[in-house]
Amino acid sequence: MTYCVGIRLNAGLVFLADTRTNAGVDQVSSCRKLSVFENPGERMLVLMTAGNLSISQSVLQIVGEQVGADGLNIWTAPNMHVAARIVGEAVRTVHKQEAATLGEFGVDFNISIVLGGQIKGERCRLFYIYSAGNFIESHDENTYFQIGEAKYGKPILDRVVTPQTSLDDAAKCALISMDSTLRSNVSVGLPLDMLVYEDDSLAVTRFVTIDEQNQYFQLLRTSWSQQLKTVFEGIEAPVWDAAPGPAGQVVSASNMHSQPMRVRLPAGMQAGEVLAPMQALAGQAGTRLQQ
Repeated sequence: MTYCVGIRLNAGLVFLADTRTNAGVDQVSSCRKLSVFENPGERMLVLMTAGNLSISQSVLQIVGEQVGADGLNIWTAPNMHVAARIVGEAVRTVHKQEAATLGEFGVDFNISIVLGGQIKGERCRLFYIYSAGNFIESHDENTYFQIGEAKYGKPILDRVVTPQTSLDDAAKCALISMDSTLRSNVSVGLPLDMLVYEDDSLAVTRFVTIDEQNQYFQLLRTSWSQQLKTVFEGIEAPVWDAAPGPAGQVVSASNMHSQPMRVRLPAGMQAGEVLAPMQALAGQAGTRLQQ
């Protein structure tokens, strides 16, 4: 599986991807999922993929080489919207070539793509491209996109990231998001590829592959875990059946009348009575016969 996140900020872009492609008891493999299309001083684009690896590699090959009917490709697209359209067309091309055959073997056509970057003359932009080749663009209301195992790392992004977030803070947030995913899902794994792009640089300036020995990532993992525990322990325990009042930690007051949904006792059984398993089965059989 996969976890990738791309973040669009006023200051630039942050991309982070894991490299695990298969996880099991006796087979773990890796493949890099973050690719860069760079013409220094003119454009810098990043493409991250999740889903079927053979489909992803086929799409990447087409994106890097194919020229469309309009004479444009990823290297000559005049803006990021056209670049996203070119990637979407590559997805459709692979679908036409492979989807039917894959379906015969019970394999779904499954790919998700995050494409982001900057082409000279326009601002940084970020896109999410679906299996059908259609896409959406990130705006201030949705300043990041995730693909793959997104649920574990989403809460920290929602709480922290805004368009005004600095690149370093967004990189830190992305790494915490990845750490949460690594801890909860074995199908996502190290090493990680992280690229931090500063607006208008039009070249890769900060890139790192992070493995188990990376000092900052180990510091972040340890510190985040310890501080989460500290914050957790600092929150008051809930107070039950408290007298009505303004106390902040009351979870249940004496004037509240909450009740669970209870399943009724079997017919003929009294409260507090304990039936042996065979008696219970006999009672159920008798009930069925009466019905």
